[in-house]
Amino acid sequence: MSKEITMPTTPNFLSSEFTLVRTIGQTISPFTGQQKTQEFDANFWQANVSLPPLNKTQAVNWQSFLARLKGPTNVFQFTDPDAKTGQGTYDSNDLKANKRINGTSLTLSFSGNTITDSAGTFNNANVGDYIVVTGANNEANNGTHKITTVTSSTVIVVDTNLTTESNTASCKIQQNIKGAQGLSLLGDTNSATGTLAVGDYLGVLSGTLTSNQPVQLVLVTEVSVETSGTPNKYSVGIEPKLRQDLADNQLVKFNNAKGLFRLIENDVNWSANSTSVYQISFSCVEAI
Repeated sequence: MSKEITMPTTPNFLSSEFTLVRTIGQTISPFTGQQKTQEFDANFWQANVSLPPLNKTQAVNWQSFLARLKGPTNVFQFTDPDAKTGQGTYDSNDLKANKRINGTSLTLSFSGNTITDSAGTFNNANVGDYIVVTGANNEANNGTHKITTVTSSTVIVVDTNLTTESNTASCKIQQNIKGAQGLSLLGDTNSATGTLAVGDYLGVLSGTLTSNQPVQLVLVTEVSVETSGTPNKYSVGIEPKLRQDLADNQLVKFNNAKGLFRLIENDVNWSANSTSVYQISFSCVEAI
């Protein structure tokens, strides 16, 4: 079983290469050249980092950390070294997952950019909210959509070109589920205010406690805030997509957001010169 090892906090890395790895299948028709793509679940972060020259006192802490990881056996909390501080003005440490839309066994109709559901599923919807549709007959109608207009509790307009389809039963419209490319969040207190910014990282924790381990690191790609109630409501586009369902009130860290990582290689190494100046680099990958 993996143990979490605490990474030294100083010094910061001299250089870093942070990569979002995607697994995409693609087929190309030899007759028409038409391309079809399929994104699979293996989407994760990977990093190559180098520390500045270290003296012996500094180096031993990093040597101990790397040795205790036992290659990829154990894990540690880590983030993009150049983005430890968010650019948004949100003034609390965390946000809470909040499913404002959670309809199952729905009968849906799709036309143009409009989704209609007679059950009143959109009663609590906000412009900017991200929803995930499943169960539609036409695959173009499934997946993540961003709400651009809330016409009524039964009709919304989304940012996607939909395929016409009428009265399809056994559909679902949900938020914060596996595969979603957006999060529905609340401020963690009624007084929490401020913005999230494109390019900020968020750390999804495993539960409702600040002491819970991170389970996924995501990048904010779009954001909107609804301030008409308390707490504020945040709708956030993310990459990569969610790897697991979120429960209501599950915490999402804003301040010092991190993911859980492990070393890529079994071996660790370092070099030193005649004056005991050390050079240390390593590569790691998000733990899934």
